[in-house]
Amino acid sequence: MQDREQRGPTVGFDLDMTLIDSRPGIRATYLALAAETGVRIDAELAAGRLGPPLEHELAHWFPAERVPAVGDRFRELYTEHAVAPTPAMPGAREAIDAVHRHGGRVLVVTAKYGPNARLHLDHLGLPVDHLVGRLWAEEKAKALRAHDAAVYVGDHVGDVRGAVLAGALSVTVPTGPIGAGELRAAGADVVLDGGLPEFPGWLDGWLAARAPR
Repeated sequence: MQDREQRGPTVGFDLDMTLIDSRPGIRATYLALAAETGVRIDAELAAGRLGPPLEHELAHWFPAERVPAVGDRFRELYTEHAVAPTPAMPGAREAIDAVHRHGGRVLVVTAKYGPNARLHLDHLGLPVDHLVGRLWAEEKAKALRAHDAAVYVGDHVGDVRGAVLAGALSVTVPTGPIGAGELRAAGADVVLDGGLPEFPGWLDGWLAARAPR
């Protein structure tokens, strides 16, 4: 690991809709939560606007005083309902492998509860070096700076803001709820219109351009 740290960059990745398509699992968890609480939740709508912390979404369906307890229950139900049906995004493994091939480290920084994020990574066999959970938008800059990340890859304008604040290159994929045009307008340095399958080639080119002549 020490040799890897010396030779290659640290590249950060968001999780939901960047490395994993968590919509099936999140939809299933909301349905289970609705059945248990008796509160109507549009699970399809909730699963389609991923990015912000869970509490932001729960506030659409529950009074403020219930949100903390309901959030805890959601995270408990999540372990039962969300992990198995959630696939990796196309190109996720290849993107991680590309960073490691260049001697770099992979850092996942996500708004998701860290232990639940770890369940996904372990279930899908995605070999990341570091994981930091419960950080959203500008808060992600703390983890990116702490790990000296040169690049942060995400799908949301909040990911762009976190990368910019950390001084990392903002690389984005329009595979979540935010389109390529909005990501560019938010200040993304790079938009991979074809998603993560384009990342290994982009990384090769970026590192070659930075190499001493």
